[in-house]
Amino acid sequence: MSTVNGANIQSEEQHTGGCSAGCSGGSTGGSTDGSTGGNTQQGCSCDTHDEQRDGSVAAQTFGEEGPVKTLGRIGSKLVVLSGKGGVGKSTVAVNLAVGLARAGRKVGLLDVDVHGPSVPRLLGLTGTRPMIGEDAMYPVGWRNNLRVMSLGFFLPDPEQAVIWRGPVKMGLIRHFLTEVRWGDLDHLVVDCPPGTGDEPLSVLQLLGTDAQAVIVTTPQGVAVDDVRRSVGFCRELGNPILGIVENMGGYVCPKCGELTPLFPAGGGEALAAEQGVTFLGRIPLHPDLTSAGDAGRSLYEADAAHPIVRALAPIVERAAATLHASDIRHESTTGPQSEAAPGTGKTAATMPTAPTRNESCAPATNHPDTNGDTTMKIAIPVAGDVLCQHFGHCERFALIDVDPATGSVTGRNDVTPPPHEPGLLPVWLSEKGANLVIAGGMGARARALLEERGVKVLIGAPAAAPEAIVAAHMAGTLTLGANTCDH
Repeated sequence: MSTVNGANIQSEEQHTGGCSAGCSGGSTGGSTDGSTGGNTQQGCSCDTHDEQRDGSVAAQTFGEEGPVKTLGRIGSKLVVLSGKGGVGKSTVAVNLAVGLARAGRKVGLLDVDVHGPSVPRLLGLTGTRPMIGEDAMYPVGWRNNLRVMSLGFFLPDPEQAVIWRGPVKMGLIRHFLTEVRWGDLDHLVVDCPPGTGDEPLSVLQLLGTDAQAVIVTTPQGVAVDDVRRSVGFCRELGNPILGIVENMGGYVCPKCGELTPLFPAGGGEALAAEQGVTFLGRIPLHPDLTSAGDAGRSLYEADAAHPIVRALAPIVERAAATLHASDIRHESTTGPQSEAAPGTGKTAATMPTAPTRNESCAPATNHPDTNGDTTMKIAIPVAGDVLCQHFGHCERFALIDVDPATGSVTGRNDVTPPPHEPGLLPVWLSEKGANLVIAGGMGARARALLEERGVKVLIGAPAAAPEAIVAAHMAGTLTLGANTCDH
């Protein structure tokens, strides 16, 4: 694994000055932030640095970069970008990822805004540290179905500025794409910083030309002018544009609900028409959106009928439609259809938002958790007579057999797990024939290992009797909360 070591991820890159362009040249040990005014790549024989000193554009500097292989299969890649700063890209990226995850899709959210990583704050993950293994990093889990990675997880001081040159940022993005064990994803959503520089260029080149752009603008002309360049940027690189989102498209009064334009209306929609791309939708300003982001909460969880959630619905539906139904890796609970959500008869236009319970689990002849098998085995960690909140430290596992056609319990077998060792329980449960694990809390690595073996996972279940949990799950009434053991 390349040098990415927990909290030292920044200091290693800053103080070793290693060349992320893949050359074998040495380093003077100076800072890559340029504060000493020295050449941090002395002794390097790579032409990349000569090109930088000559002032060549980023496309020339990284022109040789091609798509990389990720640790897991990715169905669709959605890159959120904009030529203008301050238009709400991170807010759009986070809510797009949460909306897809709430619709039952497996989603990864990658924050590559090196100088202003705000995703941890928006999701209430400030202070969280990803787990670092011998050969991979593990993303941080957020509720069910969403995994997150950001440089913000590795910064020990929130006031410390990240002052990196282009090649170092390129190396970080490569690390996050190739050395994070995402597992199999339906969608990878990438939050890019503004402009058409190093980070968005690196992301699109490393992900390949099948990565689709979601371009964010605000209505006023000064923003539209810069965002227009993002359209040309994507076309020059050969990446398709999923569409344009107009953010801050008016102010919604929290008392009466009236929408008042704050900027000349329709700038994003007009740009989409001018450039011949899809207009995905308009998101208004609302005080609740600001307060939710500052508090690290999602409006999807607070109010499914909120005007912001309703405005996001067509954007999420369009993004969900980028994945063919046959490629979906987690059965959609309420998922987009007219493109199809497996296991439902709903269309995209009727996709419910913000389910507050586990609605994917209504009994059916081919229950999604059986993977087509005629029997279903649910594993639940137990302490005493109720679910144990700590997956890796339970007294025993209740292995409950269920008839997927009727949803009824047909048998139970309590087994004592092997001694606790990292990575052992997922293998053991898979060998026991478990289709599904329902737990109160589980670490990211254990979850990834289970899912790699085809075992589905539900996290945030209450401390109740195993049979009651299974009955609620099969009836579609199991309420899931926060991951009580996310490490």
